Amino acid sequence: MNDTKNIKDLTCWIITEGMIGTQNQCVGVAEALGVEAKIIQISIHQPWRSLSPWLGHEKGFIFKPALTPPWPDLLIAAGRKSIAASRFIKKQSKGKTYTVQLQDPKISPEHFDLVAVPFHDKCRGENVLVTNGAPNRITEEKLEEARDQFAELLGAFSALPRAAVLIGGNSKTHKITPEIMRKLAKQLYDLEANLMITTSRRTGEANIKILKEVLADRPENNGTTYIWDNEGENPYFGMLAWADHIIVTADSVSMVSDAGTAGKPVRLIPLEGSSSRFDRLHGHMEEIGVLMGFNGNLRPWTYEPLTDAMKIADKIRAELGITS
Repeated sequence: MNDTKNIKDLTCWIITEGMIGTQNQCVGVAEALGVEAKIIQISIHQPWRSLSPWLGHEKGFIFKPALTPPWPDLLIAAGRKSIAASRFIKKQSKGKTYTVQLQDPKISPEHFDLVAVPFHDKCRGENVLVTNGAPNRITEEKLEEARDQFAELLGAFSALPRAAVLIGGNSKTHKITPEIMRKLAKQLYDLEANLMITTSRRTGEANIKILKEVLADRPENNGTTYIWDNEGENPYFGMLAWADHIIVTADSVSMVSDAGTAGKPVRLIPLEGSSSRFDRLHGHMEEIGVLMGFNGNLRPWTYEPLTDAMKIADKIRAELGITS
């Protein structure tokens, strides 16, 4: 167990498979903790790549890049392939490295010092910390910075409320069909609000075309319509900062969690398909006052913003006895 008492003395690695959303969860925890982290995007050789995390028996030669000492005081990891690295480092460091695994590892949490999972994941145990949603990098300070940064782009809209519309798309569990996009576009067309819209590569060009065509002649008295064209710096944080309301599609844990961390009323756009995991996510977010369904109308309400990254960071501080 680590005996570091000052955050400035703490060495930290982040290990993921390189997926930006997953990496940002780890970075958000490190930033909430106030520690600078070395980010490692890892791959592993067969058969561990296919059989991780169940195979076990990790050896140094299976990792790319190689994992070598000096081992960090703290490891924050997420993603299926990172589990082998977590177990390897914990063993090689002889327990010196405090291992934190984000998301359900699908194996016993006893392999790690701390496992942090959102409510909708089923993993539970004595060393399992359950958060409301997924941790992220959103803080009040970052939102204020983004509000200033994108004031010229997003701040000159009409006096109507601003709605950030976060559109995902097709995944293993959800599908956004042309019919769903037409319905959503018509609802947005009729909405009396300034729209700040961002789409995903998963949205699909055909669906984006439908959205743009329907909204092209939206009346000015209904509000300004802004659709990010993927050119220049991503205004995502700016949209969250300027929004009075946030409307999100049902396919993304991260988007719901981000919106809830921003603390704005969140409306959910149903898509084709679902899963028990997403049903638990949406049900829990409704229960704690973050989320309601989107039916073409907006009304304000308030709730305590999510603070999941800070909740995990506070647990790590307590476990390690470190100070800021």
